[in-house]
Amino acid sequence: MRVREDYRTLTGPEKAAILMLSLGEEQTASLFQHMDDEEIMEISQTMSGLGKISPNVVERLFIEFAEQMTSTNAVIGSTDSTERLLKKAGLSGERIDNIMEEIRGPAGRTMWEKLGNVNEEVLAAFLQKEYPQTVAVVLSKVTTDHAARVLAMLPENFALEVIHRMLRMEAVQKEILEEVEKTLRTEFMTNLARTQRRDSHELIADIFNNMERSVEGRFMEELEKSAPDAAEKIRALMFTFEDLTNLDPASMQTLIRAVDKDKLPTALKGATETLRDLFFSNMSERAAKIMKEDMSAMGPVRLKDVEESQQYVVNVAKDLESRGEITIASGSEEDELIY
Repeated sequence: MRVREDYRTLTGPEKAAILMLSLGEEQTASLFQHMDDEEIMEISQTMSGLGKISPNVVERLFIEFAEQMTSTNAVIGSTDSTERLLKKAGLSGERIDNIMEEIRGPAGRTMWEKLGNVNEEVLAAFLQKEYPQTVAVVLSKVTTDHAARVLAMLPENFALEVIHRMLRMEAVQKEILEEVEKTLRTEFMTNLARTQRRDSHELIADIFNNMERSVEGRFMEELEKSAPDAAEKIRALMFTFEDLTNLDPASMQTLIRAVDKDKLPTALKGATETLRDLFFSNMSERAAKIMKEDMSAMGPVRLKDVEESQQYVVNVAKDLESRGEITIASGSEEDELIY
């Protein structure tokens, strides 16, 4: 499980979620009782995806809230701990089920925001079984670019009928809109949420990413003997420090601004010359010169320290990517950039 170590990359909802998890279950349950469903949904959604939080981050957070820190133990947010807190808050079983299904489904505050995060092929496959008028209502509520992609996936005659309905459509009555939302929630989102479980290969790849290289190497070597197909899938999903060579210049500059400058020299000490040059070329001439001088002054560095620093940089990159602030290409032809 990756550890969140960079306080500067935390969003407002993440700070609130960490604070509530740090307070303990009873206090958090009390706070939930004073929130409406949308607030509970947003905090719960954030909690379930937090993972492990560094003690330093927790301490900084409490300082920001002008609270006295009594313990700096790391906290872990997961779907299980979130569901347990919701039960302790005294919410009904049905309400908890709805909240957890929403969490496991595509992220978004409203139904229409959630639909915007659903793959167009998946959404089109569902909508082509609905009435054209229902599809017209749905496509009028999502973003135009998403609607365009969904329409392109629908059978041509059906898509034309939907377009005609959209052209003739006036303001949608509140009752009809609520009925469409109810249909989407009960027939589509619930089933989609149940299929959003994390792939086991992706989980193992994330675990391996956070191991020391020597330990990960031993496990991978054994897997290649006992389950070569699984090992190949895991290796393809793993993201390493050297994969940062696939960052475009804007993403690399965003990453450099976000990482702790004290850790970067150690991380680059063990990098390939190509990756070092990529980092240096995206800094100012003065900053690159200082970084090179710092690296020269360090002398020999322990492999363990290099790996820890590199994993920290990778974790920051993953955090930035999850919020859409940078793009990490896979290096495949499909991800190749055209200038």
